[in-house]
Amino acid sequence: MDAQTNKQDLFPAEPKLLALRCAWLKTLEQERRLSPHTIEAYERDSRQFLFFISEHRGGPATVKSIANLKPMDLRAYLTRRRNDGAGARTLGRGLGGVRSFLGHLEKKGLVNATAANAMRAPKQPKSLPKPLTAKDALKVVSAEEQLVEEPWVRARNIAILTLLYGCGLRLGEALAIDGRSLTDVEAKSLTIKGKGNKTRLVPIMPVVFEAVATYRQLCPYQLHEGAPMFRGVRGGALQPAVLQRDMRKMRSALGLPDSATPHALRHSFATHLLASGGDLRTIQELLGHASLSTTQAYTAVDTKHLLDAYNAAHPRA
Repeated sequence: MDAQTNKQDLFPAEPKLLALRCAWLKTLEQERRLSPHTIEAYERDSRQFLFFISEHRGGPATVKSIANLKPMDLRAYLTRRRNDGAGARTLGRGLGGVRSFLGHLEKKGLVNATAANAMRAPKQPKSLPKPLTAKDALKVVSAEEQLVEEPWVRARNIAILTLLYGCGLRLGEALAIDGRSLTDVEAKSLTIKGKGNKTRLVPIMPVVFEAVATYRQLCPYQLHEGAPMFRGVRGGALQPAVLQRDMRKMRSALGLPDSATPHALRHSFATHLLASGGDLRTIQELLGHASLSTTQAYTAVDTKHLLDAYNAAHPRA
């Protein structure tokens, strides 16, 4: 945020508009508590929008030029972004960022955001989650398939991957677990803080406790309350890229597809639960999805697997 604020004098926009943009970004961070990734995306989207407006209007963007925007101007912006190679998802998110910014200005009585709110976002392509098979998922979380040599690092990776597959966690959620969590073997659940700071309870299986206990025993660093449980080799918080790199090496050795990422274990958790008779509402709660429609994507995955099995095995297929 501060680095971006310092660079604002390079933007083709009047100081008043830049100050309002900075205040909006701080609101997203401090009041709405959006994730750093979302704030970074909105910062980038609004920056691209201001550059477009300055070019489109033939001069630095101002509050007045923003207030005078018409639907055709916003369509021209999306067309420019599409011509620059932005896909439907990027365009949809970019429009969302612009709407948020204009909404902030509207609350201050400076603009009318009706034109932006009336714009229909580009139709999003439907993509199905890509889970691993149960056999491949078990390989990924097994000690025998880990390629790292350091015992405690190997135990760390197993513990994280077991949490992803056994509890359906996002990688960021697993890496945010406190150092003193999962010490009570009698506990049946764990409180997870997910997207939007929403909390949920996830059940903890004995195999998850065992994996974490092994890591805790071998870890050379003190795992205390208020600090992350999973550490890098130098003792700091483990970065997602480290586990993603180790996963790439492992999937290459196992001959797994490129879709075999840490996040694919979360997809596998949901798909395998559904295939075993789990109901959508329960799976929605376990995954922390705000909308049931997001969880329903797994029904299409399950149906696809059934059809693939039918086509492969049925003599009349």
